[in-house]
Amino acid sequence: MEKINWKQKLTSRKFWAAVVGFVTALMIAFAAPQATITQVTGIITAGATLIAYIVGEGMIDAASAGATVNITGNPTITGVEDTATAEADKAAQKAISGTAQADGGKSAA
Repeated sequence: MEKINWKQKLTSRKFWAAVVGFVTALMIAFAAPQATITQVTGIITAGATLIAYIVGEGMIDAASAGATVNITGNPTITGVEDTATAEADKAAQKAISGTAQADGGKSAA
């Protein structure tokens, strides 16, 4: 018999939907008040969300702890300003603001 992969189960939406469905059905079978059923369902759903988040983040952290970064070729670095593009953007902004000032700000943007 295979071992149960609890990390996978606890992060599965299907698993938690099954738990909520089972508990709700039991509460209905035992004639629990509607307010209690709603409250218990909400608590299970909130707990499942929290557990799935914690386990999921733990898995991501574990994967990134052993991750390596290999840069080959000519990589593109984002977040670094290209001065030629920045100057062109500034010139375009000046042209737009100059047009808006020339007609008293009445031009459609």
